[in-house]
Amino acid sequence: MNCDLGAEEEVIDGLKQIDHVKEVHGTFGAYDIIAKVQAESADKLREAITWKIRKMDKIRSTLTLTVVEGQGE
Repeated sequence: MNCDLGAEEEVIDGLKQIDHVKEVHGTFGAYDIIAKVQAESADKLREAITWKIRKMDKIRSTLTLTVVEGQGE
């Protein structure tokens, strides 16, 4: 995801408080932050991403990637 310039630490701290967010890391490159979000159902995952993460102040954009189970394990 991308956030406002200089807001990375604040956004990372906020993400860590959200249920289903398992890991959060700052990154170099096209995106500012990467987060691993895991939930027991697609509905819970959608709720966390759509209504909690994307609605956070200072987050400008997100990109959601879904893991293909069984690949790379």
